[in-house]
Amino acid sequence: MQPTLLKSRVAAGQSAFIASTGNVSRHARRSHRAQQRMATVSVASIEEPQTAGIDSGMDKDQAYKTFEALLDEYSVSFATGDKVTGTVFRVDQKGAYVDVGGKSTAFCPTNELSMANIARATEVVGPDTVREFAVIRGEGAGSSELTLSLKRLEMGVAWQRLRQVMEEDASVKATVAGVNRGGLLIDIENIRGFCPGSQLARRVATFEELLGKEMDFKVTEVDEEKGRLMVSNKRAGAAEAAAAFKVGDVVTGSVMSVKPYGAFIDLGGGASGLLHISQISHDRILNVEKVLADGDKIKVMVLSQDKERGRVALCTKKLEPTPGDMLRDPALVYEKAEEMAALFKERVAAAEAAAREGAAAAAAAASAGAQAAE
Repeated sequence: MQPTLLKSRVAAGQSAFIASTGNVSRHARRSHRAQQRMATVSVASIEEPQTAGIDSGMDKDQAYKTFEALLDEYSVSFATGDKVTGTVFRVDQKGAYVDVGGKSTAFCPTNELSMANIARATEVVGPDTVREFAVIRGEGAGSSELTLSLKRLEMGVAWQRLRQVMEEDASVKATVAGVNRGGLLIDIENIRGFCPGSQLARRVATFEELLGKEMDFKVTEVDEEKGRLMVSNKRAGAAEAAAAFKVGDVVTGSVMSVKPYGAFIDLGGGASGLLHISQISHDRILNVEKVLADGDKIKVMVLSQDKERGRVALCTKKLEPTPGDMLRDPALVYEKAEEMAALFKERVAAAEAAAREGAAAAAAAASAGAQAAE
């Protein structure tokens, strides 16, 4: 079928409808959207039009039926949970009216435009704003009007970020927004979280004295389905304590737990770090439990530190006077720990100085070359 014939069918129907009603009503506007959508329909999938059946002299009821038939044939329906891209065409105190190209009217209430508290819809959208929305009430739910939400999409992204923060064991800052008998209420990514009193880094007489204060937390549980977000200030405080250590420092600690990939070491003050299996000895280790056990007293050197994530990487390999001493004579390693750490710092300082000198020499050579070229 030729595209021009399809357009003539719609145009003829529209002319008949306007002639029968005398004005462009809501149905005419809907038919215009239907016409736009029909232009995208595969030509091969549409039967040959019968333009002779559309008469500009048809009565009002017949015109309505003709347009309804066209709209029903080419309109798209939406269900709860769908995502749809639409264009805002009007905004008022109640919310935003959105053209999604379908048969039904689409509306996004003001309280669904953002996770943040907003007074007016115009703070988020305006006429001609094009956004992706989530359908929170589809067609056939007792109303022909679609109800849309931007907040629902924002919440999905926020929960995803919180899961990432938990997986990375990163510390986040949040202000105490409220309290109850069990602990603190905080907001992270505009999602309400809870910190039990048992997870505070320090004791307080009343939780109320922490209201409005910005504190560090670590995310311990994320459950989007239940809307549950749990955090710990104590774990974040431990990360702060660990931040006091510097690379090359020797710290005495105790083995908290042994894993196939290494051992977690309690460094005191709530701080802890990971002694990876590859950093225990120069000799290869296949089973960490044959070298370390829970409760063992140990000296370790701070190898690196990620202050943003509150992580400390530890090492005993650099403290070995002779490769393999951690397996043969760990007591000797602990006895010589400070001495070996000092040598390590000297080597690091020398390497950094050489790198700076090399960079300065390269810059000077580049500058000289540029001047010669001029």
